[in-house]
Amino acid sequence: MADAESGKALSGLLNGIAQSKYYGNTEITEELLKTELYAELPPDEFRALHDKMRGIIKSIVSADMDLNQIDAFLTAQTKKQGGITADQSLVIAKFWKNHKKKIRESVINQSRWENTLKSLKWRVDVKSQSRHTDQGSSSTAIVEMEIEGKDKVS
Repeated sequence: MADAESGKALSGLLNGIAQSKYYGNTEITEELLKTELYAELPPDEFRALHDKMRGIIKSIVSADMDLNQIDAFLTAQTKKQGGITADQSLVIAKFWKNHKKKIRESVINQSRWENTLKSLKWRVDVKSQSRHTDQGSSSTAIVEMEIEGKDKVS
């Protein structure tokens, strides 16, 4: 397999893992990924590759790595026995650069149990006393909160 083809297949695998694990796409299965991307690879070799990539993504996501951290992490992965190749490292780094924000938001949403405060606006209206009336001054606090649940905004 040529480098460009293997890079595209690995990119597809990483995207598929992200779709199934982080984006909730139940149509993307390990079997579909094997059939579409690595049909020629024996099942045990594909499973090893899939599990390795899933583990690397999990490590990157759980550490919420920035670009410097991922560079150091992937360099270490290329040097360890049974690690990844330099070409795979480049594909993974590009994948993370493109998906970091969306995966991070997905992980936060999946781990949230309760509603969250989306926005808060407030003001105080003060009615001052006029010298022509006997009414005193009064103030009114107005608070507007927008709560976001897991499923909707209210």
